[in-house]
Amino acid sequence: MSAASGLPLEGSSKRTVVIGDGAWGTALALSLVKQGVETVLWSAFPAHSEELRRTGENRRFLPGVPLAREIELSADPFTACEGVDLALSVVPAQFLRGVIERFEDALPGQVPVVSATKGLEMETLKRPTEILADVLGERPICVLTGPSHAEEVARGLPASVVVASSDQELARSVQATLTSSTFRVYTGDDPVGAELGGALKNVIALAAGISDGLELGDNAKAALLTRGMMEMARFGMLHGAKASTFFGLAGIGDLVTTCCSRHSRNRAVGEAIGRGERLPAILERMHAVAEGVWTTKALFGPEAELGGIEMPIAAEVHAVLFEGKDPREAVLDLMRREPVSEMGRLR
Repeated sequence: MSAASGLPLEGSSKRTVVIGDGAWGTALALSLVKQGVETVLWSAFPAHSEELRRTGENRRFLPGVPLAREIELSADPFTACEGVDLALSVVPAQFLRGVIERFEDALPGQVPVVSATKGLEMETLKRPTEILADVLGERPICVLTGPSHAEEVARGLPASVVVASSDQELARSVQATLTSSTFRVYTGDDPVGAELGGALKNVIALAAGISDGLELGDNAKAALLTRGMMEMARFGMLHGAKASTFFGLAGIGDLVTTCCSRHSRNRAVGEAIGRGERLPAILERMHAVAEGVWTTKALFGPEAELGGIEMPIAAEVHAVLFEGKDPREAVLDLMRREPVSEMGRLR
């Protein structure tokens, strides 16, 4: 039992490596050590790992939050993986393949991996767990997702997420490892839907941000969230997900947080575009990655498969980001679409 939470931890991990020292990776490392789990936080950059050690704070990605002294810091994959019984992968989707290749020989084959990445690989449209399987081979893998801004989780504010896997024993073990009095973890059995929900909501968050930047009001934003959720569910069902997953924490929960929070990078990018800024300039000044930009590009790239479904909001976001379309014209085109039934293909 954890002294910090008073919650049972039977079947939980004893030693864990967190691969990725961004805001979310750091927040998860903090959550783990609070539960008494030995935790190594791995950085791809030795200089940044040394800075974390020297300052006791992740000033680049999570400023103002002290690092727990119990967190071990490493930039060497073999050292970081020594003796671990669980790995958390928290690397942006566009860098995941290259980073995880460094762990191909370092991470023992029996060690399960929790994917906490929310995005799609731009060149292949692959989900993070598919990339992990490509590189690391067959092993237990599950998905951790939901409304969970790192800035709040790291400060111990209440949050609820879902760990989804076809292996419920693995899901329950990860649940036991992470659950605390401020971080409630549910289990789910639809990893495909959970992963797609985490990726697609960032596209809709860009649209919500554009709406904020254009000052279109609450009615417009509510419509974007609701209709955007329908697009997410349609795409998910086409790719083997359950529609119900998109109306839980991995879908609507994460969507609301990402579209409304001041912490949301994707919403902030959209807002800047709505106010007339250009995408290259916005991305150039950002430290962290706005996954929705690259997920949007992937959805309409050469590997995309929409199977005849309509995703008009995502399509207009793509046109604004990558085709130079005026955001106001995109809004007008959405409003001028032919009237249709609300539920459509979800019935």
